[in-house]
Amino acid sequence: MKRILIFFALSVILVLNGSPFAATLPPVKGSTLPAFSLPIPKNASEKTYLGLSGDGSFKVPQIKAEVVLIELFSLYCPYCQSSAPGLNELYQLIENNPETKGKIKMIGIGAGNSAFEVETFRKTYGVVFPLFPDKDFAIHKALGDVRTPYFIAIKIKTDRTHEVIHSELGGFAGAQAYLEVILKASGLGQGGKP
Repeated sequence: MKRILIFFALSVILVLNGSPFAATLPPVKGSTLPAFSLPIPKNASEKTYLGLSGDGSFKVPQIKAEVVLIELFSLYCPYCQSSAPGLNELYQLIENNPETKGKIKMIGIGAGNSAFEVETFRKTYGVVFPLFPDKDFAIHKALGDVRTPYFIAIKIKTDRTHEVIHSELGGFAGAQAYLEVILKASGLGQGGKP
């Protein structure tokens, strides 16, 4: 009985003071992204695509778009590898449709991947949207230590605030189906059709 009381007391203390073992949860619909920065791309076409200028770093809501789709991936994740062609197709669907081009942008963040590993993923799978390294897992941890691939979509408001409209592990069922999910969640499409 004494052990149970001690365990209960320690549990209450940890809850009140914050457990060092408590995991961060992934962003949920209606929430905002945790604060993190990414390097402004050196590649001029990527910089133009994201609507950024200059050097330094940026936060995701600074991307010039109404909706930003973020994929957390890893070079070593077989599910990320198999999703890559479909994500490239999704990018083309968005860019080839005047109703979505410029309104929906895509980026990828390589969880635990160095710049070299991210570039290897880009070249191996022909990824055409901007990819960023997260070598030390800092962004990955801030986003809840999720498994990969993990998808988060945010809607950016005119005042540059944002709201998470989609947060899901895996679940990439094909380019057109996923675009319909994003269009419906964002309100950009009527019934999910661009």
